[in-house]
Amino acid sequence: MNIRPLKTEKDYREALKRMEEIFDAEIGSLDSDEADILGMMIDEYEKKHYHIETPDPIEAIKIRMEEMQLKQVDLVDAIGGESRVSEVLNRKRKLTVGMIRNLTRRLNLSSEILISEYNLIK
Repeated sequence: MNIRPLKTEKDYREALKRMEEIFDAEIGSLDSDEADILGMMIDEYEKKHYHIETPDPIEAIKIRMEEMQLKQVDLVDAIGGESRVSEVLNRKRKLTVGMIRNLTRRLNLSSEILISEYNLIK
């Protein structure tokens, strides 16, 4: 096991290559331990250098709908009426507290994401 801090892009690429080699190591082996440590180091490097912004509430809803293969009509029970679902998803109407509660349960989304600010389109 030859682990060192990931300071450069080259270090990062080498760590990814090594992780690929030992990814399926038997649990409890030295390679498995190395993979655990490398995984944490790679994760930290990516958080620092490849930060991905959290989507706004409407984008988060649309992403989850796509993942769950849902259509707008499938959110009527959570948002209230086909036209209201359309207004929300087209950024014409803000989410209410009740809608946020329902969508949190229906789509298994964090309420923190759904309460974030976003702009309406006028």
